[in-house]
Amino acid sequence: MDDDIAISISRYFEPLPDPRIDRTRRHKLADIVTITICAVIAGADDWEAVASFGRANEEWFGTFLELPGGIPAHDTFWRVFRALDSTSFELCFSEWTSALRRHLASVASEANPGEASVPEVIAIDGKQVRRSHDRCMGSSAIHLVSAWATQSGLVLGQVKLDAKESEIVAVPELLQQLHVAGVIVTLDALNCQVRTAQTIVDKRGDYLLALKENQPALHEEVALLFDDLAASGFSAYEHSFSQTVTSWHGRIETRRCWVISDKTWIDRLPAAQRWPKLTALIKIESQRRIKNAAAATANDPAAHVSRETRYYIASADLDAATVIAITRAHWEIENSLHWILDMAFREDDSRVRKDNGAENFAILRRIALNLIKQEKSVKLGVKNKRLKAGWDHNYLLLLLRNLTM
Repeated sequence: MDDDIAISISRYFEPLPDPRIDRTRRHKLADIVTITICAVIAGADDWEAVASFGRANEEWFGTFLELPGGIPAHDTFWRVFRALDSTSFELCFSEWTSALRRHLASVASEANPGEASVPEVIAIDGKQVRRSHDRCMGSSAIHLVSAWATQSGLVLGQVKLDAKESEIVAVPELLQQLHVAGVIVTLDALNCQVRTAQTIVDKRGDYLLALKENQPALHEEVALLFDDLAASGFSAYEHSFSQTVTSWHGRIETRRCWVISDKTWIDRLPAAQRWPKLTALIKIESQRRIKNAAAATANDPAAHVSRETRYYIASADLDAATVIAITRAHWEIENSLHWILDMAFREDDSRVRKDNGAENFAILRRIALNLIKQEKSVKLGVKNKRLKAGWDHNYLLLLLRNLTM
C-alpha cells in the first residue's frame, strides 16, 4: 500500500516543473509533495505545521519515500510551494480528480447495473480566501473559482482570479480543464454568459444557468412567456410542472417549477437566438415559511413567509422534477465545499499569502478534502477525520488509497 501511494503521487505529479535550481535540490520534489499532502490531511494549516508533521513521522515516511536529505525544513516547503507553478499544479490535480471520478462512476455503475444513468451535476462557484491579503505588498485576498461534482462529492478543479479579473473570464478557463461531457454544469446568474454556455456545449456538456437582469432582453422575454402561461390557466404552452415541499431547520419550503421545452416558442424569442443549444426555459417559485412563527410575529402575520421567483435557461431537455433536483444540488457547493473549507480547514483564517503559496495551499486543501470525503468507514466529520489521520498511520493510509486510482 505504501509503495502504491508513492508511485501514484509520482505518476500524477511527475509533470510538475521543479522551481529550484539544480544545486539546491537536497530533497526530491515528489517527497516534498507527498509529505505535504499527508500533513494537510492530518491537520497542518501552514508550512511550520507541515514540517513538524514530517519530522514527527520521519521513520514512517522513510518506509516508502527516498528522503535523500531527510525531512525538509519549514522554509524549504515554503520556498518550493511559493515558487511552484500553480497552473501546472492545478492541471495535475485535475487529472487525478478526473481519474478518481471515472473510477467512482465505474464502481457505482457496477454496484447498480439496473439503474438508469442520471447526468452528474457539476456546480461552479467562487470563494474568497479572506486573510490571504498582504497590505504591505498591496495585494488583495485571492479569489478562487471551484468546480464541485455533486454526486461523487469531489472538488474537480479551481482557478484563481487575477487582481482585476472577473469570474466571467475565469469560468471558461476552468471549464477548459474539466471533463464535462455528459454532465449538467450549473452556474449562478453572474456567469450566465454566451461564451460560457458555448464552452460547455463545445465540450459536449449541458448547462443550466440562472437568469437575471444582467441578461435583460432574455430575462424579460422569458418572464413574459411564463406570465402568458399563467394568464392562460397554464394551457397556452406545452410544459412540465413539479412541486416539492421540504421541512428543515424549522422552515417549510415549497418549490413549484415550470419548464417550457417547446422549440417552436423558444425560437420565437429574439434574445434566445444567441444562446447555443437553448432547449428549456424554466421558472421556479419558492415559498419559505417559518414553523410556529405566528406567535412571534403577531403584529405582522405575513412576516414569517418569504417568496422568490427565479428563472433559468438550459441546453438539456429536462422535466420539472429533474430541474428542482439539479437546482438544489447546485447549492451543495456552499454547504459541502465552501463551508467545510472554512470550518474544518479554517481556510479564511489562513495567512499563507506569498507569491503562489496561497493558491497552491488551496489546492492541497482540496486534495485533502477529496480524500477525506471518499473515506466512509468511520462516522466522523471532516475535522475529526483529520485528527484521526494525524494519530493513526493506518487510517492515513486508508485515506490515501484513492491516490492509487
